[in-house]
Amino acid sequence: MTGTSPRGRLTARFAGRAGRPALTVCAALGAFAIVSSGLAPSAAAAGVQSKQWYLDAMDADAMWKVSTGKGVKVAVIDTGVNPDTSSLKGQVLADEVPKSVAYHATQDFDGHGTSMAEIIAGTGADGGLRGLAPGAKIVPYRIKIEGLKGEAETTKTPDAAQAIRAAADTDAKIINMSFGVPYIYPDEQEAIKYAHSKGKLMFASVGNNAASKNDIGYPAAYPYVVGVSAADKTGTVGKFSEHGDSVDLAAPGLDVPTYCDNTFRSYCDGEGTSMASAIASASAALIWSAHPDWTANQVLRTLMDTAGRDWPRDTPSNYLGYGLVRPRKVLENSSINPGSATSDPLSYANVGVAESDASTSPSPSASTSSQAPKDTSGGATSAAGSSSESSDNTTMWVALGAAAAVLVIGGVAFAVIRSRRRA
Repeated sequence: MTGTSPRGRLTARFAGRAGRPALTVCAALGAFAIVSSGLAPSAAAAGVQSKQWYLDAMDADAMWKVSTGKGVKVAVIDTGVNPDTSSLKGQVLADEVPKSVAYHATQDFDGHGTSMAEIIAGTGADGGLRGLAPGAKIVPYRIKIEGLKGEAETTKTPDAAQAIRAAADTDAKIINMSFGVPYIYPDEQEAIKYAHSKGKLMFASVGNNAASKNDIGYPAAYPYVVGVSAADKTGTVGKFSEHGDSVDLAAPGLDVPTYCDNTFRSYCDGEGTSMASAIASASAALIWSAHPDWTANQVLRTLMDTAGRDWPRDTPSNYLGYGLVRPRKVLENSSINPGSATSDPLSYANVGVAESDASTSPSPSASTSSQAPKDTSGGATSAAGSSSESSDNTTMWVALGAAAAVLVIGGVAFAVIRSRRRA
């Protein structure tokens, strides 16, 4: 997203699985179907919390004294969410999923959606993952993605556009979309615009194919969606994390534990922008819980204003956008000014998107780099065989060079790469 060029177009993709062009799931679990190859199972689930380095880095214990995300509902549009894991018992509001899109919403065939839900709002019970916003609640949505099998599954499971529109009509404040596809779908684009008009704050993974195509897809590239890139514990942008002008914020996304598969018996060390998007969503939940009268614009603006960076706010980085999310900086300042309730903090990037985009055929050049399962929704113009991909791959994170700057988040140094955005 740049100040002079329109933001990327919308399309659903779970860096990973099935459907239209199936949505790609952007986490290390598989391609909208999640990419799971190369993941190392944790020795035991009980020890997984010791691997959640980002909680210490973001000073979660201090934040939880101010806010846990209580009162905020997060719609997780993904591969479904298993409400019976130890960490999610009592956290999943399956009854609040509109019946029109509720098909198997609590049956996660991959493990990706459940992982995102735990990263956002897991209680940590019995050694499970501790969510960054453990007081928040999850509203689960399962959409068509790569890996979805059987006629009943593919015909009854809603597509991304249907799920987004349905979530927009609920009281969920935040919509997390850790998936993506390389094409623009008119119905999805309209669903995103509708959700924005209903005051929802939407986050999406930007993708995990930077080493090859590096072409951020949708929904991260749609107007009104906050695209999130991934960084490791040193603050280095993941080599796989896609970059460009649709990156708005960055969050931890390397060495983040997620379920190894849909048996939910063990966790694996994963990496991907899927996890980064989930952590950004949880950060917003913490802030919104502490300031329930704020609008989505104000929550996002404070996240942008307090993000870790050492470059001017008006020249966002292609790699980190406005910087690394630091919700602690908002929570610790009781007098922080959230700005206008009605002014879109990303308005410069969201305006100028041609209405004709809605009728444009899917572009074959877009990549499926996000860390989530691929979206398999129908309705794309001349794209019947496409699908979303998962953005959580196992590509190794590497430092991006001498241009890295050092940012401190919760006492932990985050080395980040800076790059001028496309004008």
